[in-house]
Amino acid sequence: MHLFIVGGEVMEAELRAKFGVGHSYDFCPPDAPDLLTRLGAADVGFDLREWPELHYEQPRQPLFYAIGARSLAHLFHKEAPPFGPVFGLCALPTLLHREYLEVSLYQIEDTNKLAETCAALGTKFLTIPDRVGLLSPRLVCTFINEACYLLQGGVATLLAIEQTMQLWLQLPMGPFAWANTIGLGQVYLLLEALYQETHEDRYKPCMLLKHYYLRGQPFTL
Repeated sequence: MHLFIVGGEVMEAELRAKFGVGHSYDFCPPDAPDLLTRLGAADVGFDLREWPELHYEQPRQPLFYAIGARSLAHLFHKEAPPFGPVFGLCALPTLLHREYLEVSLYQIEDTNKLAETCAALGTKFLTIPDRVGLLSPRLVCTFINEACYLLQGGVATLLAIEQTMQLWLQLPMGPFAWANTIGLGQVYLLLEALYQETHEDRYKPCMLLKHYYLRGQPFTL
């Protein structure tokens, strides 16, 4: 398949690793003058921008939209539905290249098309309800947020929390390294969206996380 990807430069290596060498890839800048022509040549589109908008070009091929801090229902509120199927995608760094692709449906009647498209892409998939945070981003960002609360409360040093949580949960990296890899802005904004959506305290972003995010500095490990 020919994959057309907008706003996915940061995810290029992970996308190629996930879907493999059996496909061709076109990483297109959002402001490319030939965007529409390149989209027309694609078998499937991926829009990984903060506000995906490829549906405005009225393509009929499947589109995968990166969602996290908003749902597909939010994106298409008061808008005409797209001609082709649109699927929500978990596309945060480190959360894409896994055995199962985590996706949501905008329209239930596109279930068979999702299965067909994923088969062509060569990936298994899990269907997640169309809600803010999907599943994996919600769990991972909550994990990072809890680590920030521990650090803010002086329970232990950053390194002790990092190593303990990594070893205890048998993860490839601890919460602070994971936050750096995903991007503190991505983590904070997703948590803030979850908190505004649910008003549950467990999603309220830690002030320490917000401080690091606003200063544009990663955690020092």
